[in-house]
Amino acid sequence: MSTTTSPTTPATSGAATSWTEVGSPIGPLRLVARGGALVAIEFSPYPPADVGPAIGERDDEEPVLVATREQLAAYFAGEREDFDLPLAPVGTAFQQRVWTELRGIGYGRTASYGEVARRLGMTAAASRAVGLANGRNPIPVVVPCHRVIGANGTLTGYAGGLERKQQLLSLEQRGLF
Repeated sequence: MSTTTSPTTPATSGAATSWTEVGSPIGPLRLVARGGALVAIEFSPYPPADVGPAIGERDDEEPVLVATREQLAAYFAGEREDFDLPLAPVGTAFQQRVWTELRGIGYGRTASYGEVARRLGMTAAASRAVGLANGRNPIPVVVPCHRVIGANGTLTGYAGGLERKQQLLSLEQRGLF
């Protein structure tokens, strides 16, 4: 299930924010939830508290955080290819469209920024705008921005670093064989 929001009127405004931390093969991840939906996954080292969503109090028993932790564990074990979580990423209407499209890139597959632009009904020239939206994805791994690559097949920027991007793509390739 996916919940979309606008940057000015998020569906979760006023709701309590909580977080937990989970270990993973790509390093520690901080999971952030608000109003029963996942709003962010952050790579260590974590951003300062004044950057990104307010993270509130640690709550290892928050249901959506428990579900996220379990689904991530299954994904990293090669036992899960997609995620079924309530999501509430905050972004512009265009960013929301891009993030929704990213969820359509199948496990173990990749698409170029230009391909994503074309799937959105735009020309490949919009690939830069797609790249900017991709780079602002607040829920990496679950919203698989790591599956977007350069037009020539090279790995390009990733908020978690290119090493993590390569690890995620390699993990998914192993899961296919």
